[in-house]
Amino acid sequence: MMPVNVDRATPPVLAIVGVGLIGGSFAAALRQARATGRVLGVGRNAASLSLACQLGLIDEVVTLEEAAEQADIILIATPIGVVGKVLSALRPLLRAGTLVTDACSTKADVVATARQALGERIGQFVPGHPIAGAEQTGPEAASADLYRGRNIILTPLTENAVADVMCIRRLWEACGARVLTMEPGAHDTVMASVSHLPHFLSAAYMWQVASAHDSTVRMALAGSGFRDFTRIAAGSPEVWRDIFLSNREAVLQELQQVKQAVAQAEQALIAGDGQVLQDFLERAALARRLWASRSGLS
Repeated sequence: MMPVNVDRATPPVLAIVGVGLIGGSFAAALRQARATGRVLGVGRNAASLSLACQLGLIDEVVTLEEAAEQADIILIATPIGVVGKVLSALRPLLRAGTLVTDACSTKADVVATARQALGERIGQFVPGHPIAGAEQTGPEAASADLYRGRNIILTPLTENAVADVMCIRRLWEACGARVLTMEPGAHDTVMASVSHLPHFLSAAYMWQVASAHDSTVRMALAGSGFRDFTRIAAGSPEVWRDIFLSNREAVLQELQQVKQAVAQAEQALIAGDGQVLQDFLERAALARRLWASRSGLS
């Protein structure tokens, strides 16, 4: 298979499957950078697609078949559980010069699904994961600045042409992102620790508070600490259900380690050992401050 030409005379036609926060922001950023031509929208929610058109994120609503006929680049920005169906439907429709990429938060499971769904067309799929998001969902939450200064992970396949990987890299760089490459399994292990488990714990805590008999009073008195800790629990349940199931083993391993850390702090509290408790808290506080200073985030 010939690689996609990254030095096009005209900007590529882009199709977004799932025009929400992630897909809509990708389209908006590329439009702002003048790095795309027409933008086509594919999805299952007619009202959402109509709104995406009104907001100027996409030019036209099309079927998946029409997207495959017209698009040079197809971004799949759906929940992980839908990716296999989309790729299976695309397999007999893809033109030789069309590249497909994704924005899923797990990679090993997605790559395995893609191999099964695409078969001999697997070389046209370049897996990716933008590490950016918000608790808001839908096209109304899309922003051309969402990826600016953020990390994007690509997990290229041995079947990918170097020029095709470079094409996807350049698109993300046009969005203002930093592009890194990793192996799918290594990506999933890291993301389980710093992305997936935080959401799992936030949701579990929010569930516990909401289930308390005096939850109304608790939440009426909650302040900024509660706000900051529970913010990500407001994310899409469908999206996060699929992430947890797709990366289940890695999330469970991280959960066991967090349980051990909680048990250590709990034991110090039970024993009334202020020094051990303070040492525990100081180590956590220092690690958080160092991360904030190095990442530029707070």
